[in-house]
Amino acid sequence: MFETIADLLKQITLGEDSVIELKSVKFGANGISGPLRSSMADELAAMANAHSGIVVLGVDDKSRAIQGIPEDKLDITETWIREICNDLIEPPLYCIIRKLTVPLPGETEKFIIRIDIPKSLFVHQSPGGYFYRIGSSKRQMKTDALARLFQQRSQTRLIHFDEQMVTNTRLEDLNQKLWQRFKTLISPRDDQEFLKKMKLISDDEDGNLHPTVSGILMASDNPENFISGAFIQAVLYGGTERNSLHQLDAKDITGPLDIQIQEACKFVERNTRVFATKAPNRIETPQFSMNAVFESVVNAVAHRDYSIYGSKIRLHIFSDRLELFSPGSIPNTMTIDSLSERQSSRNELLSSLLARCPMNVDAPGSQRNYIMDKRGEGVPIILTESEKLSALKPEYMLLDDAELKLTIFAAQPPSGDR
Repeated sequence: MFETIADLLKQITLGEDSVIELKSVKFGANGISGPLRSSMADELAAMANAHSGIVVLGVDDKSRAIQGIPEDKLDITETWIREICNDLIEPPLYCIIRKLTVPLPGETEKFIIRIDIPKSLFVHQSPGGYFYRIGSSKRQMKTDALARLFQQRSQTRLIHFDEQMVTNTRLEDLNQKLWQRFKTLISPRDDQEFLKKMKLISDDEDGNLHPTVSGILMASDNPENFISGAFIQAVLYGGTERNSLHQLDAKDITGPLDIQIQEACKFVERNTRVFATKAPNRIETPQFSMNAVFESVVNAVAHRDYSIYGSKIRLHIFSDRLELFSPGSIPNTMTIDSLSERQSSRNELLSSLLARCPMNVDAPGSQRNYIMDKRGEGVPIILTESEKLSALKPEYMLLDDAELKLTIFAAQPPSGDR
């Protein structure tokens, strides 16, 4: 929508309508003095509740004159918008914020900020309530209209989230080398036909093609640029407490999901010890079973809830344990007690793609040829191999029905090595 500056300027001259909102920005001693944060939140949420649209900052909505934003104020304006989307709108609103240079005839260039708001899968509440955009203005939704919108959005989300398109993306955001690895001899020769068949791309209401969530996660170089929190935060702590002062190593692990799995396992391997005893032959005992660690990371990556805004997988290593936090509750009707007995997948498409990726981790004892296994053997391997090393059974815990925590206890060194 209005991809070029020329197209955007032409639309600005026509004024506001259902898909474009113009706002001038005023600055005071303490930052932005106008518009009010709450009013801006209402405008953004109203557009997301209706359809995709654009808000342009730095343009007077009455005269349609481009006033611009001072160059040294662009960063604080961007931060202001981002904080409004995260803090004043529930659930948080994901949008694209772009700083643009506008050349004007006979004038020096000016700067504006363009905010692209995709049609949301959710109904957003802002400080003023629930709003819906009609024409060039917002209207507070009546109870019956709000109920219908909740119903419509919930029905849309029945499509598996990993198959839904990411509206703020383009086909060029996919790396051809990454998606071509899924091709077989019987795959369609036409690239777009293949990508659509694999559900790596999908078309919107206007027929424009966009990568899907799975397409971004498996075939883009930096998924976290498009899906907030699509990475693994790995941290090594000295001792048994989560304390930043005792942080010995840390890494945000990014890239396609199969690479994230590989790099997470490497992080664990290089940051854990192997104890050796002679009884009478040399016996090496690692702190953690790398096979169990591999299965744990695969499960976290494949089954986490990617629709939870800003949430990431957290992999934290302590001297006595490893903790892995995966965003989202347990899928379907599973319980903590049934994890080792039942099989269920939140992200069927992601699981099938990972099942096509060759094994890329040195996990002693693993019989895998491919990263994902659909036989449901992951959790039993985690439980049995970890307990064999530490004599303590790993523990699963559901935190506030929004995050699954796995604790694997470390094997302790022989008394003489402590």
